[in-house]
Amino acid sequence: MEEVLRTPEERFEALPDFAYPPRYLDDLAGYEGLRCHYLDLGPADARETFFCLHGEPTWAFLFRRMIPVFLESGARVIVPDLFGFGRSDKPTDQGVYTFDFHRNMLLSFLDRLGLSGLTLVAQDWGGVLGLTLPMESPHRFSRLLLMNTLLGTGDKPLGEGFLAWRGWCRNNPDMAPGKLLGRACPHLNDAEKVAYDAPFPDMTYKAGVRAFPELVPEHQDDPGAELSRNARAWLSEEWCGETFMAIGMTDPVIPPRAMRALQQIIRGCTEPLEIPAGGHFLQEWGKPVAQAAVAHWARE
Repeated sequence: MEEVLRTPEERFEALPDFAYPPRYLDDLAGYEGLRCHYLDLGPADARETFFCLHGEPTWAFLFRRMIPVFLESGARVIVPDLFGFGRSDKPTDQGVYTFDFHRNMLLSFLDRLGLSGLTLVAQDWGGVLGLTLPMESPHRFSRLLLMNTLLGTGDKPLGEGFLAWRGWCRNNPDMAPGKLLGRACPHLNDAEKVAYDAPFPDMTYKAGVRAFPELVPEHQDDPGAELSRNARAWLSEEWCGETFMAIGMTDPVIPPRAMRALQQIIRGCTEPLEIPAGGHFLQEWGKPVAQAAVAHWARE
């Protein structure tokens, strides 16, 4: 592997509403020597564990509005940063980042921590990758909490909104995540925007950010497409867990109709919660989403 960068710890000082102790693993099977950051909060013996997966171009910080709600329910909360993002190591070669590179890292992470009783909490790439995991390890997952995400099956058009986003990313290889999040989430303050920029001191740290838009399977033979079609069939026919879905109704990249299509795929998915002002990064409206999901499952 080419050069690997590690964001200096001082970049993560004084993060707003995110005073959680970082944890690190550098012995993930197949990724030895690469350091993965994650949060592990709440009781280790909790019956339920919320397994939160971020997407592009974010990191664990994105879940700060949801984490307290999950902890108050008595659950454990696990939030990893994918390689190339957050406090995890960042290979500088964009070619390192593939669908399988990220997916296999998550499978190794689950094995390393021996996790079960999981609620997958996923948005954007968190779902593109995460929704392919339960069929691989059905004994680990009991629930899904899905927000503005999709399965990259390669046999459905990606949509004008996503294609426009991908084109914008190609033209902005040094995108500023804080500025992007600020446009998508007008209620963010300056400190929160800075926190989204924290993982990336300069452009050399952003190979993973540049790679992600190109990795969403567009054609049936693209890497990850067959896996995603298998996941679609499995979720439709064999998934026996509970699913709570929330939709940010102003998302131009993964619009409400795409989420409704995903709802129809997932066996037993209930009527989604619509967040009228919510955008693509729905975790930034995440407190009421988390509260609604916890209350829904408490009634079940």
